[in-house]
Amino acid sequence: MAEYATDYSIDELMAAVIARDLQNDEIGFIGLGTGGRAFQVAVGIPFAASNLARMTHAPRYHILLGMMMDPRPDKMPDRFLESEEAILNWPCASRISSADIFDLFRTGKLGVGFVSGAQIDQYGNLNIVAIGDYHRPKARLVGALLQTEHMAFANRNIIPVDLSRRTFVPKVDFVSGVGFGEGGDSRKKYGLPGGGPKLVVTDMAVFDFEETTKRMRIRSVHPGFTVEQVQENCGFELVVPEHVQFTEPPTKEQVELLRRVIDPKGLLMRH
Repeated sequence: MAEYATDYSIDELMAAVIARDLQNDEIGFIGLGTGGRAFQVAVGIPFAASNLARMTHAPRYHILLGMMMDPRPDKMPDRFLESEEAILNWPCASRISSADIFDLFRTGKLGVGFVSGAQIDQYGNLNIVAIGDYHRPKARLVGALLQTEHMAFANRNIIPVDLSRRTFVPKVDFVSGVGFGEGGDSRKKYGLPGGGPKLVVTDMAVFDFEETTKRMRIRSVHPGFTVEQVQENCGFELVVPEHVQFTEPPTKEQVELLRRVIDPKGLLMRH
């Protein structure tokens, strides 16, 4: 039986949670994102988790990072977001055209899409376009990028994002990615073929969605936090099961791989 680590960061815990959900013979798509903490949650942690899955239980899981299929973590450029040349020179199994990426989405061949946002609501809808009124926004964000396609077509979506009342809002100001719309059977009414969001992985807890209403529900609370703390940091009422479990910690092997093999320079996450 695997031995759990006692010395791990929250980011390493988030990566372990995500890695456990990834399976052989599926493709996970990760965008290239922006910078800072937004990069860590939207790109760094998913990329680390994907490699963790490949190095443990799912060696046939495939990573599509931007247009790169299975880029090598040991050859990761130090500042690849700031240099197109660095991305072009990053060794990978293959490079895929934009048309082929859209085809993967459209034909349902994308197993999991990793998405994040500046806002998320109780039904898993995301916003990375604008805060406030769209025509007179308080802040203009990066734009939808491929988030709309992620959320519409992927078999499932995993949403890594830090928990705060500013981010977890009753209703997003702009829907750049449809989760479960207005709840219930909204996705069916909209004609969206993908499965929608499965997990929301935060720095305090893991959420899923109630089967009928599709409202966000606490799946587990990270060690060191309480249900009350989680609810206090959320801008809407969460569904709370009768029995809430603690999030399974990473194993010693997982932490060792994350720190020594996958991200030894700390480029992807906080260790």
